[in-house]
Amino acid sequence: MKHPWLVLAALTALGAGLGQAQVQVYPQKWTVAKPGEAKRGGVLRTSVISDFRTFNPFITAEAGNVPDTISGLHGLVQRDPSNGEWIPDMATSWTISPNKLEITFKIRRGMKWSDGQAITADDWVTTFKIHTDEKVGSNSYDSFFIDGKPVKVSKVDDYTLKITYPKTDAEAFAVASYTPWPDHIFGPVYQKEGAEGIKKMWGLNAKVSDIVSPGPWVIGSYTPGERLVLKRNPYFGEWNKDEAGNPLPYLDGQEILIVKDTNAQLAAFLSGQIDLYSPSTVDQISQVRKAVQDNKLDATIKVNISPNATSQFIVFDWNKKSDPFKQELFRSAKFRQAMSHLVNRQAVIDVVYGGFGTPTYTSIYPVLKDWVNPAAPKYDFDPKKATQLLTELGFTKKDNEGYLVNAQGKRLEFNLATNAGNNQREQMARLFADEAKKVGVKVNFNPIDFNTLVGQLQSKGDDRPWDAILIGLSGGGLDWPFGSNVVPCTGSLHMYNTSGKCIDPRETQLSALYSRGRTELDLAKRKEIGNQMQVIEAQLQPIVYIAGPNYHPAWNNRVGGQFPDKLINALYGSRTTELTYIAK
Repeated sequence: MKHPWLVLAALTALGAGLGQAQVQVYPQKWTVAKPGEAKRGGVLRTSVISDFRTFNPFITAEAGNVPDTISGLHGLVQRDPSNGEWIPDMATSWTISPNKLEITFKIRRGMKWSDGQAITADDWVTTFKIHTDEKVGSNSYDSFFIDGKPVKVSKVDDYTLKITYPKTDAEAFAVASYTPWPDHIFGPVYQKEGAEGIKKMWGLNAKVSDIVSPGPWVIGSYTPGERLVLKRNPYFGEWNKDEAGNPLPYLDGQEILIVKDTNAQLAAFLSGQIDLYSPSTVDQISQVRKAVQDNKLDATIKVNISPNATSQFIVFDWNKKSDPFKQELFRSAKFRQAMSHLVNRQAVIDVVYGGFGTPTYTSIYPVLKDWVNPAAPKYDFDPKKATQLLTELGFTKKDNEGYLVNAQGKRLEFNLATNAGNNQREQMARLFADEAKKVGVKVNFNPIDFNTLVGQLQSKGDDRPWDAILIGLSGGGLDWPFGSNVVPCTGSLHMYNTSGKCIDPRETQLSALYSRGRTELDLAKRKEIGNQMQVIEAQLQPIVYIAGPNYHPAWNNRVGGQFPDKLINALYGSRTTELTYIAK
């Protein structure tokens, strides 16, 4: 296997021979910067619209979380953005057993944690043990199981790690790409206090100097509701270098502003307070372009690169034991199909995204064109069909306020929440509530704090405290783009039903097909299984998908080091942070 990453093999070998770090080299083709052009120093300024929930990598669930940010998502392997192939990262090489059930990785020597301790096989083993302790509640738990049987991660020696799969796994390298966390920090606590001890670690009130990272950053300071300041991990550059041998990252640090909503995020970019921004509406794009044209902002924007690698959707709670009426309603595929018919996806694209969006109908992001099944049923916007389906469910009359009721006089009414401050989701929710009202469905929309929303979504048991939530997902695999924690009935993000068992026979079908696809190594056969899943997803409507924005990366020209245009896309973004530098 050829590894395009290892372009300075001689340097790597020399370093190993001298007892120094085995160097990983970032290819020059990953940046528009000419050799020697990148400057050292300075701070990259970015933003988020929701405050952080924790520094703990084992209990975080939201995108853009602190552990992922400081680690840079480094693991044994990662994908090359130029071709999508798996290439070495914290490993230097690997061998695959003839039966394809074992991969043995050689760990890169000389890597250190931000506290100076050596990174070894023990760190991966301990991280794996904690992620796969069900009592911890890790969002990564499900990815380490195939058909309920666990993957095994074992230490051969300090710098050799073996991963054993219970079945052939199309996502074998995705599993292996998990980020390690320090055994010398988490191991003693886990041995002594178990899952409860782990869950108490690295909360937002922890001393930031105690948070240890394997990646390019460590936490410098955190001010709740205001900002997170990161500084360079001094040891990361010993094993990560550019082609000229310069240590990475070039930057001294990052400053992440916590802003109240997407409008504030745009304002911060227009005023030069932040360097990176992804507008998602025509109005946002127009404001950026106008600021550039009027010489008020020195920035670059790339419009309509591709659909984004995200989904936006409404999910209904199937676990409402204390409210049998709503539980029966939400468990009805006919009801959810009716709700899909009330989602005006084109209006969302026009109003929310200003025409720059793409409708979604299943869990496959539209950007993954080769995986989308065009033959899957679509419950497009059609209030008449929605009304007919609701009539079939017994909602044939309206009360004196104009809302549908059944024969027992129960009004068709439910609560819908989304995260406050996400203006686009709030707009989507209002558009849906308005269309629902027109046919007699009362939707009580209430935006709430993001952390509260996620807590409700992740609640378990047979009686959960919510009706419907409008939220989104990002991430996911390219080898098998169905969520290991979303599709199986026992998955931690099987959001609509967290009872731990399948309720609808089609849930059972989807779980079985998910397993078949994940264990199928033939890509063509895997795609056939994926097509079957999308048909069932569309019919069952366990999640009512809406539409997503297209990808329009923008950056202040004070920063350089972005990908060449041919590498910029929604899957890999516009740059690696390691190669980003302050140009002006």
